[in-house]
Amino acid sequence: MYKYEIIIYWSQEDGVFIAEVPELPGCMAHGDTPEAALANAQQAIELWIETAKEFGDPVPAPKGRRLQFA
Repeated sequence: MYKYEIIIYWSQEDGVFIAEVPELPGCMAHGDTPEAALANAQQAIELWIETAKEFGDPVPAPKGRRLQFA
């Protein structure tokens, strides 16, 4: 399992939960539940990394939690 930040939110337009991986441009998934979106995002991360490696593109290391500024 990769340790990239995943943001999950409800899309009223699509009627599903969306899971975005900000550190991997264009990497996102969806599901009927937050749990399904998260599981699908883990698969999307694996595919994103496999594709990047196949094309010789860099794969960013997970940064972990974002800093919050007041």
